[in-house]
Amino acid sequence: MRRHLRNCCAASVLLVLSFGAAAWAQKPGGILKLYSWDSPPSVSILDGPNPIGQRTMAGVFNNLVMFDQHVKQNSLGSIVADLATGWSWGEDGKELTFKLRSGVKWHDGKPFTAKDVVCTWDLLLEKSSDRLRGNPLKYWYTNLEQVTANSDFEVTFHLKRPQPAFLTLLADGFSVIYPCHVAAAQMRQHPIGTAPLNLSSSNPTNTSNGRATRITGNPVCRISPGSNSRSSRTCRRRHWRLLSASST
Repeated sequence: MRRHLRNCCAASVLLVLSFGAAAWAQKPGGILKLYSWDSPPSVSILDGPNPIGQRTMAGVFNNLVMFDQHVKQNSLGSIVADLATGWSWGEDGKELTFKLRSGVKWHDGKPFTAKDVVCTWDLLLEKSSDRLRGNPLKYWYTNLEQVTANSDFEVTFHLKRPQPAFLTLLADGFSVIYPCHVAAAQMRQHPIGTAPLNLSSSNPTNTSNGRATRITGNPVCRISPGSNSRSSRTCRRRHWRLLSASST
């Protein structure tokens, strides 16, 4: 009897391993359909509060830095570069400087530069003539004096006082970079990002008829193969459909 049970267990393990190997061998790409429990007020991550929009649009944007998605717990030690290639603190602990990736393009083909980083935080700090409809993220950055561009591919965050954990704010999923040449109002309807996915359509939200937000692969936004950034991954199509129940 025991021998029979051992044989059954061994067969089960082999069966699981074979299915696992088949899953890992699957080709990347295709359509990923995901359930959303509510409709976002807009498709602009910075226009908040907008947690549903952030979840839906995360694959469209990049941060300067991000938490390594292969590490189970977020911490300062798990932060990796995304649109930045590296960073360093000034001696007084109040200046955080980032080197930026060159050759990155927005979905409309325009180049990404340090100016976009400056514009993003000018928008959040409400120093810009442009305005977000809702801006709760400004309270994250009460210790941030300003962001300046040292060159096309280098920026510095100037803090009012030392804040060692400031980098964790920049790694959060809401700290995405917006293009300087696109108005905040347009970003609420058709956002422009640098990540592997871009918004191809977003129908008026109505959970009763299952209208959908479709996000497709972006062919011009890849950054560098082999990095930990979102943009190093294989582009694929994502299809969000707003449904009244997750079992649908």
